Amino acid sequence: MLGAHFMAAMLLLLTSLCAVANGFPFRTPLDLDVTPRVTVLSSGLEGYRRFESSAVNYSTMLLEADSERLYVGARGAVFALNASDISASSALTIEWEASTEQKLQCVLKGKDNKTECFNHIRLLQRFNSTHLYMCGTHAYMPLCAYVDEKRFVMSSQPEEGKDKCPYGPTTGFTALIIDQQIYTASRYDFWSFPDIRRNAPSPALKTENAPTRWLNEADFVGSALVRESLGSSDGDDDKIYFFFTEKSQEQSTTYSHSRVARVARICKGDRGGHLTLQKRWTSFLKTRLTCSLPEYDFHFNMLRSVFVMHGLAPQDTLFYGIFGLEWKNVKASAVCRFALSEVQEAFRGPYMESQDPGSTWKEYVGKIPEPRPGTCITGKLRAKGMNVSTSLPDEVLDFVRRHPLMSHQVQPADRRPLLFRRTTDYTHMAATVVQGVDEQTYHVLYMGTDEGWLHKAVDIKGQLHIIEELQLFEEPEPVTNVLLSTERTSVYVSSPSGVVQLPLSNCERYTSCYDCIFSRDPHCGWSGAECVDVVTQSNRSSLIQDIQHGRTGCENTGYDMVQRSRSVRVGDDVLLQCELNSNLATPSWTLNGGEVQGYDLNSGFRTGTDGLLIIEARQDQSGLYTCHAVENDIKVAIVTYNVTISPDLPRPPPGERTGTFIATVPSTEHPSSDGAQSLHLLSPKNMEAMYLSLITVLGGLCVVLTVVLAYVGFCLRADQRGKYSLRAAAAAHPSSKRSSRCRKQHRNSAHMELKTVSSHCNGVCNGVSKLHNGDTQDGGFLQIVPGEAQTLASNDPPPPAPPLPPTPQHTSPECDFPNGLSATLPSVLRRMNGNSYVLLRQSDSENTSPLSHCFSEELNRILEKRKHTQLLPRPDESSV
Repeated sequence: MLGAHFMAAMLLLLTSLCAVANGFPFRTPLDLDVTPRVTVLSSGLEGYRRFESSAVNYSTMLLEADSERLYVGARGAVFALNASDISASSALTIEWEASTEQKLQCVLKGKDNKTECFNHIRLLQRFNSTHLYMCGTHAYMPLCAYVDEKRFVMSSQPEEGKDKCPYGPTTGFTALIIDQQIYTASRYDFWSFPDIRRNAPSPALKTENAPTRWLNEADFVGSALVRESLGSSDGDDDKIYFFFTEKSQEQSTTYSHSRVARVARICKGDRGGHLTLQKRWTSFLKTRLTCSLPEYDFHFNMLRSVFVMHGLAPQDTLFYGIFGLEWKNVKASAVCRFALSEVQEAFRGPYMESQDPGSTWKEYVGKIPEPRPGTCITGKLRAKGMNVSTSLPDEVLDFVRRHPLMSHQVQPADRRPLLFRRTTDYTHMAATVVQGVDEQTYHVLYMGTDEGWLHKAVDIKGQLHIIEELQLFEEPEPVTNVLLSTERTSVYVSSPSGVVQLPLSNCERYTSCYDCIFSRDPHCGWSGAECVDVVTQSNRSSLIQDIQHGRTGCENTGYDMVQRSRSVRVGDDVLLQCELNSNLATPSWTLNGGEVQGYDLNSGFRTGTDGLLIIEARQDQSGLYTCHAVENDIKVAIVTYNVTISPDLPRPPPGERTGTFIATVPSTEHPSSDGAQSLHLLSPKNMEAMYLSLITVLGGLCVVLTVVLAYVGFCLRADQRGKYSLRAAAAAHPSSKRSSRCRKQHRNSAHMELKTVSSHCNGVCNGVSKLHNGDTQDGGFLQIVPGEAQTLASNDPPPPAPPLPPTPQHTSPECDFPNGLSATLPSVLRRMNGNSYVLLRQSDSENTSPLSHCFSEELNRILEKRKHTQLLPRPDESSV
C-alpha cells in the first residue's frame, strides 16, 4: 500500500513538472476558455468619467441604493463624490494623514516608508442614519472615527482601532456593521493569529486558538449577512458568512494543496458560552469551497473575491467567487457559483477531527451530542429553556471547540466553473440581475482584472458569455474594487490611481440587428432601427433579443452593407479589407457567390485577420468579392468589392523606371463612365510634368544632403572640444552589450545603409531593433560622444574612421516575425500612410539592413515582379 501511494505521488509530480514545462498544467476545454466578444480600448469608451486627486490607493468604496454620494477611501483621505457624475467638481474631502512622529515610528519598526507608513482607509461603512464609521491603518497603529454624513466631517476624536482594522494596507480584511455592531475578520497585527471578531457594545467575541486553532493562516476576502430568520418556521437566527483562503488541514489521496478556499459561518445572536468558550463563538463552523475541472481533477484553491447575490427569499441566495491558482507564475482564473442550500447542507453533515495539534484531520465517526453543535438558537431550543448560547451544555461547547471543520465540501453549480480564463487574473467582481425581453432574469457580472480591464459577462445556463472587455486605464494597474448602482445605471471601479465610472451598458455600440443579438447582452435589444437599452423601453414586445442562443430574430431585417469598386491592372497585388468588430467572428470570402478556396501563394489568394490579398491579379479573378462575418453559424455580409482587372498597358522605357518607390495615391476626382479622364491623366503631357516635378524634388533633396555632408565634414575637421566617434558611441550606448558574434560581424562592414521602418514595430520597438538571435542594437549608427579631442600637431588629415559594423546575414527561418506576422500579410501592410501602402527598398544587395531584411524577404516572394500601379480617379482603397 505504501509503495502504491509512493508511485501515485511520483506520477502526479512528474505530470505536474511536464505540464509546467509546457506553460500550463492541462489543455483548456474549449467551452470554458472564454474569449470576450468585443474589445474596447480606453480611447473608445463612451460615458467614461474619472476621479483622481493627489491621494493614491483608492481601495474602499461605499454606495447605498438611495444615496446620491459615492464614498471613497484612499491613502490619507476620504472623499464624497457625486454618484451621478464622479468627475464633477462638487467632491467633498476629509484629510486624514498619519503624523510625522507616527510615520517615523513605523519606519523604525522596519516598514516601508513609501507604501506602508501611511493611513490607508480599510473600513468605511454606515453606522447609523446620521453617521458613517471609518478605520485606517494609521502607519501601523490603526485608528477609527465617526463621520457626520451631512457635514462630512469627523464628529469625534479618533479612537483606537486595533481590534477592528488590520495594521497593513494589503492584509486580507473584511468587515460588516450590522445593527451598530462591528464584525471584522483579519490578521490584526504581525504576531497575532487570524481572527473573526465582534466588538462592543454587544459581548465581544472572537475565534479560538487552543487547543484547536480554528483559523490557520487565513486570508479573508469577503463576508455577507443572510437573514435566514425571514420566513423561518423554526425561529432560526440570521447568519454571517466569511470567505477566505487558509492553510490546508485535510489530507486527501486525490489532491494535495497547501492552501484551500473556505466559507465559515457564525450566528448573529451568538453570545458565547457560560464556562466553556467564554468570549468565544459557540456557532463557528467552516468547510471547503471546491472550484475545479472535474475531468482533470484540477482545483482552483485560491479565493480572490466573492459577491453575494441575494434572492427574493433567503434560500435563493447565491455566492459568486473568483478563484485562482497557488502558482504565482501562472495566470489563470475561474468563476464558480455556489447556492446557499449547498452551504447549509455541508454544515449539517459530518464533522472532522484531529487527535493532536498538527496531525491529519479525519472524518469524525463518534457520537454527536444534542443539541447539534454549531447550530443557532431555534424555537425548539427555546422551548427547552435554552434561549441564548450561554445556556448550551458544556458537552456541546467542548465539541464545538474541537470540531470546527466539516467533512463535506461545498460543490459549485453543475459541479464545474461557470468560466475559465487562462490568461487573466481577475481581482474583484460585482453582479446585478437584469430581466430580458423573454421575461427571464439573467445575472450580469462585472469582473476587474489585475491589468485594469473590466469584463462584462452574462450567466447563461451555467456558463458565462463575456459580452465585452473594456480597457479602463492606459497604463496597466489592478482593479481594487467594483460597485454597481442600478439606480444610477453605473459601474464604479477603483484602482491605485483613481476611480472610474461607466454606464452598465452601451447598446449604441451595436449598429446592426445581428450585431445587437450576437452580443447576447440582456440590457440591449433591437428596436427595428437601433440597438436600445431595454430598461428604458416601456414597451418591450417589439424588441428583438436572443440571450439563450444569440442568433435568431434578424432574418427579416435589413442591414447596411458597404459596397466598393476596385479597378486594377493585371499583375498587381490587391488588398481587399474586411475588419470584423467581433472577436468571435471569422471572415469568409466569396467570389461571384462561390467560396474562395486555397489560401497559399500558389492559389493567388491569401487571407488575413482584416482582409483578402489577391496576388498578381489575373483577368479571370475579376468579379464581385464579398466578405462575410461568420458568428454563431450565421453568415452576415460585411462589405462587397466589385473588382475589375484590366489588361496590362505599355510600360515606360527602361531608363525611366526607378524600381525603388512604389505607392498608390488616392485621387479626389470622380471617374467618368468612358474612362476618358483616366486616359487624360496618363497623357504624355501630364506624365512629363510629373517626371519634371519628381526630378525637381529629388534635386532639392540632393542639395540638402550635400549641405549636411559638408557640415559634417567641417565638424570632423574642426578643432572643438568633443568628437564624432563611432566606436565610443557603440561603447557608451546601453545597447552595446551584445553577443561577440554580432560585434565580429559589425566590424567587417565598409558601408552604411539608411532604411526606414514603419511604425508597426515589425522587429523594431522604441528605437531598438531586435536581431534574429535576440540581441539588440540601436536604430542608428552615428552618435555624438563628448570627449577630450586634441589638436593635431601636423596638417595631415585625421585617420579614417573605423569601418561600420556589417549587417548580419539572415536566413528565412530566422526572419519570422513574432505572433505569425510574416504569415499574415494584410496585418503587415495595414494603413502605413492613410489608405495607401508604401514599400521603400533602398538597395538590392545581399547585405540588407537588419531593420527591414525580414520584412523585405517576406514581401519579395509576393512582390517580386513589381509593376507600376494605375493611378485611378478617387479609388476608395489602394493597390500595392
